[in-house]
Amino acid sequence: MALYSKKHSQLIKIAFMAILGCVGVVQALTVEVKEGNTTCIKAELSASLSIMYSTNNGTETVSVPLPDSATVGSSSTCGGDGRAPSLVVTFGNGHSLALSFSSNSNQYRVNNLTVGYNLSDSVTFPASSTTGVASLSTASVEISAGINTTYRCLSTSTVTVGESRVNVTFSNVRMEAYMTGTDLSPNETICTADQTVTTEVHPTTSAPKTSAMTVAPSPSPPGTPERGNYTVTNSNGTACLLARMGLQLNLTYSSLSQNTTVQQIVNLLPTQTKSTGSCDQNSATLWLLEERTNLSFSFVLNSTSSKYHLSGISLSAVWPDMSEPFSGSNGSLDYLRGTLGRSYMCSAEQTLFVLTGFSVNTFQLQVQPFGVSGEQFGAAEECQLDEDNMLIPIIVGAALAGLVLIVLIAYLIGRKRSHAGYQTI
Repeated sequence: MALYSKKHSQLIKIAFMAILGCVGVVQALTVEVKEGNTTCIKAELSASLSIMYSTNNGTETVSVPLPDSATVGSSSTCGGDGRAPSLVVTFGNGHSLALSFSSNSNQYRVNNLTVGYNLSDSVTFPASSTTGVASLSTASVEISAGINTTYRCLSTSTVTVGESRVNVTFSNVRMEAYMTGTDLSPNETICTADQTVTTEVHPTTSAPKTSAMTVAPSPSPPGTPERGNYTVTNSNGTACLLARMGLQLNLTYSSLSQNTTVQQIVNLLPTQTKSTGSCDQNSATLWLLEERTNLSFSFVLNSTSSKYHLSGISLSAVWPDMSEPFSGSNGSLDYLRGTLGRSYMCSAEQTLFVLTGFSVNTFQLQVQPFGVSGEQFGAAEECQLDEDNMLIPIIVGAALAGLVLIVLIAYLIGRKRSHAGYQTI
């Protein structure tokens, strides 16, 4: 396995300005994974690790920047023989940061991030009450891009690993996997944070604050989507996430033919959608893959309260009339709250707002991302919308029954008074 690692002076300056005072001075690094003369993964990035560890007096937190002396570890691979492509960066006294990748016909993504840190390193972890190498990983990594494009995210983003014991902060990232050449592709998939920054740099003073763009009238809604069944299995082949739902994407994008911004509602077709994903103890991800649409749902579990919720949604879309591919995600959501071992159910239509101009409508939804037993949904916890929908007919029925009772009483009283007006002969 070959290695290429060097300073990039321009990126160092950018990283210094962007992160100084937040996570310390973080230097930029360029690394690549090669097999023979072929480069399969290349990354330019700055990163800093915030690690909480135990001492005899409680806990301490240290900040560990990824140095420019970091190297590509021998376990890095371009994949094959059942192995996923992975970039493993080693640094310091036994520390490592690993990214593993997966792909489909039109997109690749980071499907796992693993941090290894050596608690026996007394310089980095003074007074640690434990020794040895600790390893924590997460599948909740919002890094994805179109095949043959470079993932670019100059903005700062943080990935939480191991119930907040480790936070990895990235910035000035340019990365590509499944490469066809030796250099990063000039075509870029830009992260949502960078797109937001670009919009804010060029404000439109004449437009209302609530809308900075003109949206063309949307076509007629496509109707209620078909309900699909989706399952994620773990390494031993048993189901770890179950979902049954109809899905509708509501997306605003720039139209190539109309030369303006349009809003389109698209149904996800279960017969044309493949499902995949991953599960671990406290996180689970469902990926739904269509020919031109990749949608993911990320769930997290609070092991203390035994409650889970939908924490992230990401979408990559390459629809025919788009002037450029859409890629957006939000990892700070709080939807579909349920209890470990139980499923969350909502028959009513509900809208999950993800970003400005992007939302997901769900229909007849039932999902269980943790505690699946026997590949069957656990007891259902109904959403507030369903409870309200049940309450309305009860109230209406009670009102109608009361009205009938009032009419009946009035009729009987009137009839009695009518008989009292006659005398028997």
